Amino acid sequence: MPESSYLILPALEVAVSILIKKVRLKGDMVDVLIKGNRFDSIGTDIDAAAETVIDGTGKAILPSFHNAHTHAAMTLMRGYADDMELHTWLSEHIWPFEARLTEDDVYCGAKLACLEMIKSGTTFFADMYWHWKGTARAVEEMGLRAALSAAFFDFDDPARARAMKQQVMDLHALSASSSDRIQFILGPHAIYTVSEDSLRWLREYAHRHGLLVHLHLSETKKEVDDCIARHGRRPVEYLNDLGLLAPNLILVHAVWMTGGDVALLARHGVQVVHCPVSNMKLCSGQFEYGAMRRQGVAVALGTDGCSSNNNLDMIEEMKIASLLAKVTAMDPTLCPAEESLDLASVNGARMYGLEGGRIASGLLADCILVDLDHVRMVPGHNVVSNMVYSANSSCVDTTICNGRVLMRGRKVEGEEEILEQVRACVARLTGATSRGDKACS
Repeated sequence: MPESSYLILPALEVAVSILIKKVRLKGDMVDVLIKGNRFDSIGTDIDAAAETVIDGTGKAILPSFHNAHTHAAMTLMRGYADDMELHTWLSEHIWPFEARLTEDDVYCGAKLACLEMIKSGTTFFADMYWHWKGTARAVEEMGLRAALSAAFFDFDDPARARAMKQQVMDLHALSASSSDRIQFILGPHAIYTVSEDSLRWLREYAHRHGLLVHLHLSETKKEVDDCIARHGRRPVEYLNDLGLLAPNLILVHAVWMTGGDVALLARHGVQVVHCPVSNMKLCSGQFEYGAMRRQGVAVALGTDGCSSNNNLDMIEEMKIASLLAKVTAMDPTLCPAEESLDLASVNGARMYGLEGGRIASGLLADCILVDLDHVRMVPGHNVVSNMVYSANSSCVDTTICNGRVLMRGRKVEGEEEILEQVRACVARLTGATSRGDKACS
């Protein structure tokens, strides 16, 4: 079915109340009352009626994770093209595979991504991918939050640039009919796939409509060398000349940075997403977290897509980010556990303008309950340290987003059907299925 045939219909949002009894919060045993989509009150022995009551005994409540950069539907390519450098990986494997994807395929892959994120405690993700409406449908149905951008490539082709600009305007208008859990953002892929004219146009469009711009930058040495050869300056300097450096710009990767580059980012309030696992797997380079921190650049964590990670587990990302920061700077005190948790939670929330990322009255009710009896959480000297350095996704018992329970007792409604649909979808895409197999829609 063609993409234009779908309308995005917001999921029915029902105001509910949830009372979580006797849960551990920063060493204290408390009750947590959620009304609608916000934390209402936190204290001891809260006496309130609620539609849902959860026994929090033996569990800790923590902020849920905010995945500040991914390509959700690339779950369809998990394990498809591994162990190669970025530009060969993209041009010879990933882009040809993506050219075969339909909106239904992206919807299937995005639902699998949402399922994986729910089961590992993530309630928000920022996405850049094809078939925007397919991802938006998945988000609406699965109950998560997302900042969604349509991938913008023009390869210096004026005709393609016109089509991409029209797509941005059409999808931006369409996004107004989505629920408030979906945020529309702009997604130019990179400076080597988007023309200077289009980057200037996107800058003006973002300024006119108050939108965030989400862009890969300085991911590889080749990208930097090519930019210098073509434009006579480094990628950050090139963006500065184009007027793109601003607080609404979110740069992903930012691996190949000089001290001057970082200073420019800090001066203009540019925000950065660190994707340590993807950077390591593709051997893109080492992110200088210490330099970003010293200059005051806002940093959050992202997993990148499943074809380059190969999972969406922000718990794993926290640990690796912390360890990589330490060994890169040869400083074991850098990026301690609390700071790493912030990178994966409140920093991502702030980056995308969300009133969340912490457990506090009045904030968005996005949280997880962690099983303190899980073998990886025992003994409990320090819950946050355990969460960052020893836990994995199996430690997450319950995931709540926007005041709705999306997972309880590690069970997500409809997860078996999602897995079945994805397997059928991938079998069709790879030619390993018969014509009678079940469709993804």
